[in-house]
Amino acid sequence: MPDRTYPQYSTRYPLLLKTFMKRPVALYPDQIGLVYRNPFTAEYHRFTWMQWFKRTCRLAKVLKKLGIYPGKAGEPGDRVGTMALNTHRHMELYYAVPCSGAMLHCINVRLAMDHIVYTIKHAEDKVIFFDDALLPLVEAIYDQIKDVVRLFVYMSDRPGLPQTKIKSLYVYEELLAEVDEEFTWPDLDEDTYATLCYTTATTGLPKGAMFTHRALYLQTLHLIALGQFSNDPANPHLGESAVPMITTPMFHIHAWGAPFTAVFSAVKIVLPGTFTVDGFCDLVQTEKVTNVAVVPTILALLLEYRDLDKYDLSSLLAVGVGGGALPLGLKEKIEKKIPGVRATSGYGMTETAPVTVFSFLKRHMREWPAEEQDKIRVKTGLAVPGLEVEVFDSDGAPVPRDNQTIGEIVVRGPWVMEKYYKNPEKTAEVWHDGWFHTGDLATTDSQGYLTIADRMSDIIRSGSEMVPTVLLENLASTADFVLEAAVVGVPDKVWGEKAMAVVKIMPGSKKGAEDLIAFLMAEGVNKGKITKWMLPKLVAIVDDIPKTSVGKFSKRDIRKQIDQFLAKALEV
Repeated sequence: MPDRTYPQYSTRYPLLLKTFMKRPVALYPDQIGLVYRNPFTAEYHRFTWMQWFKRTCRLAKVLKKLGIYPGKAGEPGDRVGTMALNTHRHMELYYAVPCSGAMLHCINVRLAMDHIVYTIKHAEDKVIFFDDALLPLVEAIYDQIKDVVRLFVYMSDRPGLPQTKIKSLYVYEELLAEVDEEFTWPDLDEDTYATLCYTTATTGLPKGAMFTHRALYLQTLHLIALGQFSNDPANPHLGESAVPMITTPMFHIHAWGAPFTAVFSAVKIVLPGTFTVDGFCDLVQTEKVTNVAVVPTILALLLEYRDLDKYDLSSLLAVGVGGGALPLGLKEKIEKKIPGVRATSGYGMTETAPVTVFSFLKRHMREWPAEEQDKIRVKTGLAVPGLEVEVFDSDGAPVPRDNQTIGEIVVRGPWVMEKYYKNPEKTAEVWHDGWFHTGDLATTDSQGYLTIADRMSDIIRSGSEMVPTVLLENLASTADFVLEAAVVGVPDKVWGEKAMAVVKIMPGSKKGAEDLIAFLMAEGVNKGKITKWMLPKLVAIVDDIPKTSVGKFSKRDIRKQIDQFLAKALEV
């Protein structure tokens, strides 16, 4: 007798990314789903959900025509590399590649060039889709990758091919025009690998974290649920009325999940190409953007922008800050500059796809004074629903909830990566005793909120004590004359290391090194937030602080250029 239960469409219904893109097409086929502003020409491009979906179907057909083969559970399909900005074409690739069974490798174009080449070769990308703006970069590495990459596809708002030495080069729009839009998306196994994301490699070579459809599906559902659970006025649950702008580069850890949550939520998605201050402001004003996720550096750039007051930014309500701690001082400055905005903190890493922790108020805190609420919102936060997050000491036991004892953040849950691609040795280093070990240090308070203290590699060891640099950076940023501050350890003959603060002053301020130390004494030492021996012994006032590819302070680059910073430093 034939089986009529169809378990593959009920109890075994696969959790696949194709589900996300079908929802807005079914609900709002003729409404604008994506808005892209070319950052170089300032031209706007708008697509209805149906237009975007049909283009994505065409792209899936193109991939098949180009000989891109799907994978299955445990066996990655062909890797498809992208060297692209935040555009509608990149969003098409985000769905066409994994939903057809291949593996999307978004190449971080801000990595060092040798690391870019390494990730392409290590991933064995069969084809690379790249934006016209990145043609010079592709040409620069072409000779090193041409034996691995079989095909290249050129993406541009302008027709035709450029003059270039790149062989086997196709035009994206011409490929789409050659096929029709009829495509049946396959019913993949939910454990089919969907994406491959490489770390930014602060030490050693980049490592590739692999994520399945199931992992990304579950992360997306839990992130959407987080908006309902938190019910924090600083994180308004706008539902389908939200207008998110995806500011985080789409080549960086799934743009923090936004391409998945925004599509499944059927909201209008705003794409800036790449971040520019004027482009950001123009898009917020024109499209009435309600929420963005940014690194702290972007907030600092907005504060520096002289023409900020010329734009109507009143629609902007929620700013999620990750990629580095959100200093209370920076939060206060941006909220004063853009009334109505509320900034909150979060934390994640490549291996966690990336969202892990987010700061929001518990219900009994909603009637607290605003100043006390803000002290909570700049903490790293609480575990995102669906994940287990702990802070362990060196013996593998939870640290006391005293907001002082430092331990390592450990994580486990359905979207934490299982293993690094072709790297069992590094996998064994981070996965043990049932937990993924992040290498990030934190404290936990009585309410369970985590506060990042440092990376293990960045913490300053002065004598027998550890100086958490993030604590000093956050405190320094509360000074009204400080725009950005990074703290690093420099060699000391007596104590082994001592702290040096590298500081960028607010435009127009005449304050200097001694003013910073006086501030840290008054607001830190005298109020019991830090001890006197934690104070920086050196302060360097600089025009710019080196950043990583994702906008974090690059302490590795500061150390590489340590003589230059020491030459500018004043001993205090």
